[in-house]
Amino acid sequence: MAVVTAEQTAPALPPEVTARWQARFRAPRVSLPDWAEEAPHRNLYSSDVSGVVEQYAWDRETGAHRRVTDRPNGTLIATLDRDGSTIWWFADTDGDEFGVWMTQPFEGGEDSVAVPEVGPAYPAGLELGRELVAIGRSTDDGSELWLAPTGGTPRVVYRHPDPASVDALTRDDELLVISHSEHGDPRYPALRVLRTSDDAVVAEKWDGEGRGLHALEFAPLPGDRRLLVGHERRGREELLIWDVAAGTETELVLDLPGDVTAGWYPDGSALLVGHDHAARSELYRYDLATGALERLDTPPGVVRGATARPDGTVELAWSSSARPPVIRRADGPVVLSVSDEEPPAAYPVEDRWVPGPGGDVHALLVRPAGPGPHATAFLVHGGPEAADDDSYRARRAAYVDAGYAVVHVNYRGSTGYGSAWRDALTGRPGLTELEDVGAVYDALVAEGVVDPQRAILSGGSWGGFLTLLGLGTQPERWAAGIAEVPVADYLAAYEDEMEGLRAYDRALFGGSPEEVRDVYVRSSPLTYVDAVAAPVLVVAGANDPRCPIRQIDNYLARLAELEKPHEVYRFDAGHGSLVIEETIRQVEVALSFALRHVQP
Repeated sequence: MAVVTAEQTAPALPPEVTARWQARFRAPRVSLPDWAEEAPHRNLYSSDVSGVVEQYAWDRETGAHRRVTDRPNGTLIATLDRDGSTIWWFADTDGDEFGVWMTQPFEGGEDSVAVPEVGPAYPAGLELGRELVAIGRSTDDGSELWLAPTGGTPRVVYRHPDPASVDALTRDDELLVISHSEHGDPRYPALRVLRTSDDAVVAEKWDGEGRGLHALEFAPLPGDRRLLVGHERRGREELLIWDVAAGTETELVLDLPGDVTAGWYPDGSALLVGHDHAARSELYRYDLATGALERLDTPPGVVRGATARPDGTVELAWSSSARPPVIRRADGPVVLSVSDEEPPAAYPVEDRWVPGPGGDVHALLVRPAGPGPHATAFLVHGGPEAADDDSYRARRAAYVDAGYAVVHVNYRGSTGYGSAWRDALTGRPGLTELEDVGAVYDALVAEGVVDPQRAILSGGSWGGFLTLLGLGTQPERWAAGIAEVPVADYLAAYEDEMEGLRAYDRALFGGSPEEVRDVYVRSSPLTYVDAVAAPVLVVAGANDPRCPIRQIDNYLARLAELEKPHEVYRFDAGHGSLVIEETIRQVEVALSFALRHVQP
């Protein structure tokens, strides 16, 4: 095993190219501001302006910005209570995702443990009411959902070995919606409504096997019992309104081809609808009284989040593959920026639809200057329930700067292409996705875009799993592999990962390793390590609860036994890093490895 050193990571690129790709990472970014429902001038956002992702308070009346958290490995999760007096933030240890909720006054002051009775755990939802708080926690023993009344004694209102979470709370604190997987599959949760005064069950909703329900939020009016719910009854993500008090529901059938989600306008008269289709997104206003659907004027690209303010204006986080992220109003003006420094523009993506064994596969392509065929990096996304899209990606642009074509494949398992496409890998994870990657690879080789002798496979998390599995099952295709925070030995990963992921794996594989061991073995990269022919770089987080370090070490040890060429880069955080310079170091390592083994 070669441990990556500083000398190895020095990129063999012209200084101006290195400066350009690094500038995309270093340019400060901000998230869409969250605002307090009863004090909308009090806002909270995350930013990496300090070089580490932390939380910031913003008072729009005074224009004051204040850093809320300051931790070596950053702080990712935080929210405001309803009156804007208190900030809640989640304190884990160096990215291990296991910790407790802390509070801090909006104006600043000491941090304190929010509800000491609720011990450390993985977070499973948080709902902040006027007079009570609902907290979800997950441990190796399963899920616990708590209610903590102001001035009262916190209590457990739900406990189960399978995943559950707190999802929505009425404005008057009287009803709490939880999601649960008592039916056996956490991918398709059911909903339960509890009365907070006595924890009694008020209502239940389940759409049956293979159909999940997701509570989005209650209507924002006192006494209003309308719950906005996401469903997939027709094979894609759609919307319904469940009136819990009346026991009725209304499906909202919108004439849009892709998946939709939504949130309420503050007066409860309309919905702000997000529509995702073919790697791009757009926004609509849906009037509940008339059924009118009005498209908001946003440029082509991807909306990462949107919110309707009390005055009716819509704010959103937007980017495209060519243009950097911006927090702006739907009608144009920039809402929030923490720096005059704008990252360099990047490269627009091209769409490809390729016939695959399970249907047409959508891929995104960026080509460098000059004629093909090109040395190509297949950058496969994680998840697997995620998707690559037409958003700004500094990592993608770095590979193009270095001279590579880049291909993204929205393989079976990806979201945004319907429920059947998302669920098609059940019972055969990894191998199914790689069939689609192979189909795109073959089509682009035939088209003269990809040089089959100079193709790199790379990804993080589930994408890292697919990278190692692809190197072993498709060794003839790949000249090098770069696997970041991967699943490498699935049997050991199952033993060490967080319980929520074990439950997900049981649903995906058809049972636990004790029940369907052969299925796990068939999909484990370790099974095929003998066939790996290309050099491998593995990037691993020491505190990763999702892709734990022991199972990666098992894979690396086997590579060493077989004398397979490989390198490893370890970092002291969890499932990725919130420290920008650490992220840049990891990209430097990856580009250096790629350039040493596959010349563009």
